[in-house]
Amino acid sequence: MDETVNALHTPEKEALRLLEKIAANLSGMIFQLLQRQDGSKSILYASSGCRDLFELEPEDVQQDFQAIYNLIHPEDIKAFEESIATSSTRIIPWRWEGRIITNSNKLKWIQGTACPEIQKEGDVVWDGFLTNITDRKQAELSLWESEQKFSKAFRCSPTPISILKLQDGRYVDANDAFVEISGFSREEVINRTPGELNIWNNSAEGARIQRMLLEEGFVRNLEAEFYTKSGELKVVLFSAEMITLGEQACVLCVMNDITQRKKTEELLLLSAKRDRLFSQTLTRIRHSLNLDQVLHTTVNEVRQFLQADRVFIALRDTLGKSKILAESVDPEYPSVLNWKPEHEIYLLELRKLLTTHRVRVVEDITQVTSPELQGLYQEFRTRATLAVPIILNDEWFGALVANQCREARHWTAMEIDLLQQMSEQVAIAIQQAQLYQELAELNANLELQVQDRTAQLQQKMEEIQELSRVKDVVLHTVSHDLRTTVMGNLMVLNNLLNNSVEDKQQRDDSSPLVISRRVIERMIQGNDRQLGMIDSLLEIHASIEQGVVLRTEAVNLSTLVTDIINHSSHLISQNQANVNNLIPADLPPVIADPVQLQKVFVNLLTQSLQNNPPGLNFTLKATIERGVIRCIIQDDGVRMSKLECNRLFDLYVRDPQARCSTSIGLKMFLCRQIIKAHRGEMGVFSGNRKQGLTFWFTLPIATQQL
Repeated sequence: MDETVNALHTPEKEALRLLEKIAANLSGMIFQLLQRQDGSKSILYASSGCRDLFELEPEDVQQDFQAIYNLIHPEDIKAFEESIATSSTRIIPWRWEGRIITNSNKLKWIQGTACPEIQKEGDVVWDGFLTNITDRKQAELSLWESEQKFSKAFRCSPTPISILKLQDGRYVDANDAFVEISGFSREEVINRTPGELNIWNNSAEGARIQRMLLEEGFVRNLEAEFYTKSGELKVVLFSAEMITLGEQACVLCVMNDITQRKKTEELLLLSAKRDRLFSQTLTRIRHSLNLDQVLHTTVNEVRQFLQADRVFIALRDTLGKSKILAESVDPEYPSVLNWKPEHEIYLLELRKLLTTHRVRVVEDITQVTSPELQGLYQEFRTRATLAVPIILNDEWFGALVANQCREARHWTAMEIDLLQQMSEQVAIAIQQAQLYQELAELNANLELQVQDRTAQLQQKMEEIQELSRVKDVVLHTVSHDLRTTVMGNLMVLNNLLNNSVEDKQQRDDSSPLVISRRVIERMIQGNDRQLGMIDSLLEIHASIEQGVVLRTEAVNLSTLVTDIINHSSHLISQNQANVNNLIPADLPPVIADPVQLQKVFVNLLTQSLQNNPPGLNFTLKATIERGVIRCIIQDDGVRMSKLECNRLFDLYVRDPQARCSTSIGLKMFLCRQIIKAHRGEMGVFSGNRKQGLTFWFTLPIATQQL
């Protein structure tokens, strides 16, 4: 290379060095290629930029043209060869862009240019320049990828997006979401302004958006009204920002359709207003007994809420005719307050209609076919009406009516619901006023009635006290006399029974007294029952007057029940009964009176035995439940109704012929009194056919205090 440079004249040397310096600054190299007539090629000169560009020494390149050729990317070799072939054949300037892979495995983009010069010998010398354009290519690739991403996002975005020229405001492009919301096709939008499409329908709004863009460069979430191709109004949040597309200033516009959200917000506000109105009306009704005030306030606030021209309440009077009691009306329209219907049949039909359908909705009176109603509506300049009945507990009071006079009107579900709720509250107010009037009438005679009732009550209390005193005297006297008599009878009967047995043994036929043993046994049984009843009466009296007296101690329930069963063996065997004792022996002791508990067990067993045929089976159980022991006595006898079970422990006089005799009934009452004295509970229930009665009661464990 140095020899080549030295062979040049001084001006040429300086020019070459200057070119090399420029090439180095441009990350490139200068080369000179010789193309001979036979088609062979060789590099005559390669500048020092060859080292940075190809990672090769200039001498290596000059000696071997193939060294550069070997670095060309495989995908770009064909284009390189075609460019060389075309330029060589036609002797035209050569231009090529492609990739190389250096020996250190770096990928570089190379741009090459060369101009041909034909020599005298017919050879061609190519003077050229190779430049590293990797950075530019990467920037172009990044820009292309960014544009592709923007294009995809622009097209696929569900949010309406459009692009306008800043200079004249004409649309450059619009995505599918914009086309869908606007109703215009993309062809109808491109190269037209929003004003030409009447999208904003407000020049001031468009001017304000343009001013904000020029002053601040962007617009953020501006709430605006947007009109579609069909003229439908939509509320959108509009955002815009200035961008540059192909050196042209544009505006990127984004819209979010919030029409439904605005409607929902309006409905929520309206619902809150309705609830507040309803709550205020309810509060007034609860705190006011002035019906006129409630009715007039109601029609005023309902008209204000509905923005109606007239609201009134019509109620029936004592004669069954309707009368308008309250009205709120726009002064521009006639009042119906003093209207008196000429035809009651119209009111009867209206009442029937409202009672059946609970609402009458007329959005345009031209839809009404009745000539009478048409005339009535025209008289009061009514264009639309909404009526609901005032009914409470199927009692008709009247109607709450709203009229629109300036134009026909669509009544929404919320407005109908409000009117219905308000009518219910008016019905409550009416009923409340009626009750107050009745109460006032009753109160006029209340003091006299109270005095009479007080005197009567005083007299009854004196009578009850006297009856109670007589009852105590009779109870003690009769029980004492009966007890004495019965005990004497028992002594005589026992002696007679013994004498009868001795006489029979001695076979003394001369004895004047012969009494059947069976008769004597029945007399004894009868007297025993009378004595038991008397004892029960005395115990009941004592329990009521003084309470059940207990002598409590820690008792082992299993041991106590075993003793009770053994003690009652004669009663059990006499009735051919069977007792299955499943009470565990390891139960904790209970605080109880053993004697009283024995009465409970024996009375419960006796209750079942006397109301069932022989052969009854008993099952005794006991479990621990929340600090108490629950005892269960279950039999497989006859069932009882729920009413009989509920009354079994009550104290009342039973029919002697009933299944539960008076004496047993008294004992059942005493059983509950005894268990209550132990601070326990007692009950009975009847199971299925295979399970008769189940008695249960609870007793406190010994660790529990009575």
